[in-house]
Amino acid sequence: MAFHTRALLGACAVAALCAPATAETLTIATVNNGDMIRMQGLTQDFTDKTGHTVEWVTLEENVLRQRVTQDIAAKGGQFDIMTIGMYETPIWGKQDWLVALDDLPDSYDTDDILPAMRGGLSVDGTLYAAPFYGESSMIMYRTDLMEKAGLEMPDAPTWEFVADAARKMTDKDNEIYGICLRGKAGWGENMAFLTATGNSFGARWFDEDWKPQFDTPQWKETLSFYIDLLNEAGPPGASTNGFNENLSLFQQGKCGMWIDATVAASFVTNPDDSTVADKVGFALAPDTGLGKRGNWLWAWALAIPAGTQKEAAAKQFIEWATSKEYLDLVASREGWANVPPGTRTSLYENPEYAKIPFAKMTLDSINSADPTNPTVDPVPYIGVQFVAIPEFAGIATQVGQEFSAALAGQQTVDEALAKAQTLTAEEMEAAGY
Repeated sequence: MAFHTRALLGACAVAALCAPATAETLTIATVNNGDMIRMQGLTQDFTDKTGHTVEWVTLEENVLRQRVTQDIAAKGGQFDIMTIGMYETPIWGKQDWLVALDDLPDSYDTDDILPAMRGGLSVDGTLYAAPFYGESSMIMYRTDLMEKAGLEMPDAPTWEFVADAARKMTDKDNEIYGICLRGKAGWGENMAFLTATGNSFGARWFDEDWKPQFDTPQWKETLSFYIDLLNEAGPPGASTNGFNENLSLFQQGKCGMWIDATVAASFVTNPDDSTVADKVGFALAPDTGLGKRGNWLWAWALAIPAGTQKEAAAKQFIEWATSKEYLDLVASREGWANVPPGTRTSLYENPEYAKIPFAKMTLDSINSADPTNPTVDPVPYIGVQFVAIPEFAGIATQVGQEFSAALAGQQTVDEALAKAQTLTAEEMEAAGY
């Protein structure tokens, strides 16, 4: 008997996972990226500890968003756990569409979750989704080209320094462009970058009365600066480049600097894929001295839709998948470089993880983003590179098309901003703001 008890305790290192319960089958909707696929491969560990089994519904990002949004709005009950992000969580939490995660056991150590992640996945201090991995954005730059330009990248540069460096690093005859930035239209493409950049210039989407702010000097400065910089120091066809296109350019050695997701650091430093893997440095996203940096914040997180019949088992799964022990499990099987990044303070205090060249700058970038206080002047919304209201995705996609057209030279900055102001005002009025 003593042996069995000891074995059981050993299998239950994650406290509370072994609470006696009927074995359930959980249906989980998730996104088809590498970290989530890896989690599916490790699910037997969860089943061994709890007796619960898992059925996965794995979908491409846009399809996932559509399916889980339709299901939760209609109270369809197809899923016991959903993979959602920082955009949906505060909206759905406020509408009581999600189960609060305010009773996870002490051993889970909610306080260990990075404050920026906890803030972006909470409503009024209550956590509604647990982060599986997190990211911000930062500068990735060519150390050799920076040296050749006679410059040294500060850890926390200004936009003025970045613009100057980009122009000095540009060598168009040899297809080297000082800076690569997102220009492709989309709320998660160019508008993620431009909203975060706008924050650093003192711009904001709305004032405290929900009036659109695209007719302000701050937005004119943001958009003019961005377009001038890409015209002078960016690659041709920048208005059609998104994350993947710029990643490819950087890996081919054609970008002096690239400001984008911290998760890209492992790709640009991987010698199997990147021709410049041993010549990459990292720095915080730039600022203009106003106290806000131009970096965003995102997490893919696990949440429980309200009304599930399997809430207790669903909480056990979330506790397992987002725990410190899960990170150790991945490290033991796949190595520290493949552990889901950006969620827990303890990961960044781990001396083994500290050896990863981009670990510290990723953490510093995440910590410098504040979704509850994202702008220089006060705003009525949560979110760094998005506004956490249901209407935002549709509005920002249209605004992104206008800004992309301005970058392509099809209209002026003033024309693009006037259209953005009008369409945003019309959509917000129709929505009842």
